Amino acid sequence: MSNIILTGDRPTGQLHLGHYVGSLRTRVAMQNDPENKLFVMVADMQALTDNAKNPAKVSENVLQVALDYLAVGLDPSKTTLFIQSMIPQLAELTMYYLNLVSVARVQRNPTVKAEIQQKAFGEGVPAGFFIYPISQVADITAFKANLVPVGDDQKPMLEQAQEVVHSFNNTYGEVLVSPKAVLPPKGEGRLPGIDGNGKMSKSLGNGIYLADSADVMAKKVMSMYTDPNHIHVEDPGQVEGNMVFTYLDVFGKDKAYIEELKNHYRAGGLGDVKIKRYLIEALEAEFGPIRARREEFAKDPAEVMNLLKQGSEKAEKIAAATLAEVKEAMGIRYFG
Repeated sequence: MSNIILTGDRPTGQLHLGHYVGSLRTRVAMQNDPENKLFVMVADMQALTDNAKNPAKVSENVLQVALDYLAVGLDPSKTTLFIQSMIPQLAELTMYYLNLVSVARVQRNPTVKAEIQQKAFGEGVPAGFFIYPISQVADITAFKANLVPVGDDQKPMLEQAQEVVHSFNNTYGEVLVSPKAVLPPKGEGRLPGIDGNGKMSKSLGNGIYLADSADVMAKKVMSMYTDPNHIHVEDPGQVEGNMVFTYLDVFGKDKAYIEELKNHYRAGGLGDVKIKRYLIEALEAEFGPIRARREEFAKDPAEVMNLLKQGSEKAEKIAAATLAEVKEAMGIRYFG
């Protein structure tokens, strides 16, 4: 049996190298496996749960995210690329699933708790944000996805999805498919920001973006956090926690040479500028072709949006078939 995989991104900004390492390159590998059927969603409805008063931030970034998808190699002929809000069946499924989950259970979701604290909502948590994990269940089950790639911090979301599916199937019959989490290999999946502060994040402004020009990318690398105690070239330097070496471990191809650089840096006599220039070369080798493809697609934004329209129409047909099964099982199809 082939795998059905659902994944996606909130369109709140352009995608960065953290997205590339954490998900994008894995998606391309998944789409090229004939055993897989991949759905990739531009999650604009989810993005609006905490951006409702700034909808332009979301709508204007739908195209930007789509350009990033196409640039890294997601192929609309192999992968269904669609916009969440263009699939009305997802909202209806969410309503039905909400009745199977208690408020207390949603409150206990550690991912939601952490995000509410991080966003400093206080008592002003938007109801849509509070229940978005149930909306995610609708996204997953509408396409009968059995695999969902997530980071470790998103595991509670998948656990909640499994609970909803179990509750629905126990109540109404075996209709929904229970998803399994696809976790990144240990030690992979999260790229720190260039400032060394946690993960790369749009909100923290510490990212290198797929759309960045060669000059912008180089400037960001030259500003990277290294070892604050490595003041003079001859000083011994710290490799651990040094973002340049962290990125070289991910993007550098010549692992033996990188080990030489590390030993030289630890011993002293190797300056930050030299290793940063080497990283710039490594990043340009990887992302120069991606940038070029992105610029080519960006010349015809109407065609990019048309690809999303076609993918959304295909996704809606599948979601409509699932919704029909759900309503049949629930006994709420009144007119045949």
